[in-house]
Amino acid sequence: MTVSRALNNRPNVKEETRRQVARMARKMGYIPDHIARSLVLRRTLTIGVVVPEITHSFFPEAIRGIEEAIYAAGYHLILTHSAEKAERERDALQTLESKRVDGILISTIETGGEVALYEHVIQRGTPLVFFDRCVYGIGASCVCIDDEESAQALTEHLIGHGYKRVAHLCGSPQVPIAEARFNGYKKALRKAKLALRKELVVESGFHERGGYEAMQKLLRLPAQTRPRAVVAVNDPAAFGAIKAIQENGLQLPRDIAIVGFSDDIRAALMPTPLTTVRQPAYLLGKRAAEKLLAIIEGNSEAGGKIIIATEQVIRQSCGCKVA
Repeated sequence: MTVSRALNNRPNVKEETRRQVARMARKMGYIPDHIARSLVLRRTLTIGVVVPEITHSFFPEAIRGIEEAIYAAGYHLILTHSAEKAERERDALQTLESKRVDGILISTIETGGEVALYEHVIQRGTPLVFFDRCVYGIGASCVCIDDEESAQALTEHLIGHGYKRVAHLCGSPQVPIAEARFNGYKKALRKAKLALRKELVVESGFHERGGYEAMQKLLRLPAQTRPRAVVAVNDPAAFGAIKAIQENGLQLPRDIAIVGFSDDIRAALMPTPLTTVRQPAYLLGKRAAEKLLAIIEGNSEAGGKIIIATEQVIRQSCGCKVA
């Protein structure tokens, strides 16, 4: 009993005894049986994470924040990757549930995912917290930024510097963050009394290829209706658009200005550095993990939204004065 209490950091064990037990355990190559421990505690001390992609810097940085928070609380992370595919997201959630994780953090696929699947997880009693890409109205908590307000402010920044024909490369309308950013773009146009021109709104998705194809479509417009500035749904879409602009012999920002969203690690390294909205990915992941841990420990109720503040990063791509 004394050995067990010492190995599990329980009270009523002298510090010298604890050190002797730990020393002997190392000498004998003792490895704790976490399965047996989880049966006693009725917890596995593991947190499952589902991310839609890992090729861009936002999600790796968010994962770093998640891992920092859960490790400090004595939990370990099981990471899964949906690759923006519904079947892989479904398989990831089922795998995590089969491993009896104590809670799940998820950012949905770009088409919004299966709401019934998320509801099933919650009904089975597994705490679920969304981060960045969220689903609302099912009793789960969400940690995110104010996408609408941030997109509106960025669009207003362009309009305030004289741009009148401002296009938008939008994400899938099924994804709340894409819808919110589009709404922010529209609100900025209305506030400036500028017409919303359908030909200047092109769906790009969240990746370089989509941004490239969407920008090519905009560049095929007659010169007098071609956009003078572009608000991309995120930085990867902006990177694709920049490639299309350059391939058509145009220059940033002389011919077309462009802004992104998320402050990807490459944004500042572009030949013409990209103006963008900085999402504090590390803090967002950390706060999401802290919320989930609080629910697991019974210190917080599920539900509600936690908003993380963003910051505009003004660089050369918008053609505006850089402080």
